[in-house]
Amino acid sequence: MNALKVRDNVTNWLHLARIYVVIAASVVGAVWVIESARAGDISWWWTLPSTLVAIVAIGASQHQFGGAIHEGTHYMLFANRKLNELASDWLAAFPILTTTYHFRLHHLAHHQFVNDPERDPDISQLQESDHWLDFPITHVEMAWKLIKQLWIPNLFRYTITRARYSALGHGHNPYADPANPGTIRPLRAGLVFAVGAPLIVIPLTAMGYATAVAIILPLMWALVVTILYLLPDHHYPRTRLSPVIPLRYTGIGRVTYLAILYGALCAVQLAGWGPAWAYFGLLWLVPVFTAFPLFMILRQWVQHGNADRGRYTNTRVFLAGPLVRYAVFPWGMDYHLPHHMMASVPHYNLKKLHEIMLRDPEYADKGVIVEGYFGHHDNAHGHPTAMSVLGPEHAPKTRSAVYVDNAAIADADIADAAGIAREVEASLRRD
Repeated sequence: MNALKVRDNVTNWLHLARIYVVIAASVVGAVWVIESARAGDISWWWTLPSTLVAIVAIGASQHQFGGAIHEGTHYMLFANRKLNELASDWLAAFPILTTTYHFRLHHLAHHQFVNDPERDPDISQLQESDHWLDFPITHVEMAWKLIKQLWIPNLFRYTITRARYSALGHGHNPYADPANPGTIRPLRAGLVFAVGAPLIVIPLTAMGYATAVAIILPLMWALVVTILYLLPDHHYPRTRLSPVIPLRYTGIGRVTYLAILYGALCAVQLAGWGPAWAYFGLLWLVPVFTAFPLFMILRQWVQHGNADRGRYTNTRVFLAGPLVRYAVFPWGMDYHLPHHMMASVPHYNLKKLHEIMLRDPEYADKGVIVEGYFGHHDNAHGHPTAMSVLGPEHAPKTRSAVYVDNAAIADADIADAAGIAREVEASLRRD
């Protein structure tokens, strides 16, 4: 077991590179088709299917970024803690508009208090965005709920709500420090740059004012960075989990990432290589609010829906094909039961952990293996599908003893152990 927990500073570079290759191929393919249509070389009819395929592939890759952040959240992306945090932020979190630390506050609470309706942020977030299902549900109800997700405002609402939860802005998070909540000023400063800079530089770029862009964008960046640097400490929230990198510098890093991105888009467009900002909106922002949240919802519903708070019964193992694994269960999230039992094992060792755990009679008896996603009947191997496992026949027959996973925060830097202990006692009393 201890050997499976070993992580290094090499393995996950390959996994990250694969994501970027898929994104690059998707963008290049979609842009080539659109530019060929603009040049009159092919019919415009080709642009619709190629763009839709690219949006789906990029949305799945953004979900892969979520998987990389998930590893970083558990300090498993790389063995070196600062490399783990910086790589997770710059290569995965910043591109999808979040940070590793904020997700850690959200996700480790989910692990420690899994399926606790008051302390598991995943549950309250789904309830607030109107994506919670009243389990158990029939396959018809599940199918109808999936169809409703094709209505874009539902996906947009899910994304906005999750972003607010990840930033500790809503709901009860057991790691929040009520005495030191911080202020809205750091977030407001970041939003001013994230939204305000494009509103100014996009029109200037479209009109070809390269000098103005070269002056205004760096000045806006410098102004916001100065504000973030000079804000007194009490404006940054304190929590019961200490950050690896101070929040002040994470905020500066995120603004700097956006400045580099915005500058690159302006440079490409001003050089006459194509409407870079339009492609960014179409092939990055559209997936962020459509395909990406759809894949997240497909995962969240089946991982913990229709389950209880028992150690062996709060989630499941999912056997799926490579495309479903890439889009819906990235970075070992298909082996979710062994992950919840031992969250310090990297994603590439979870299958081995599952095979070892099958030697445990209780794990083999109580652990549920799901095979395939669609279909409302159990398959020929006697395993439920992801949709059928949410039905009445797979609802917990007896309530298992509540399992609070205190080991989930064993690798974290605890700033307020007593406060977390009080949350644990309250969670156990609640049941």
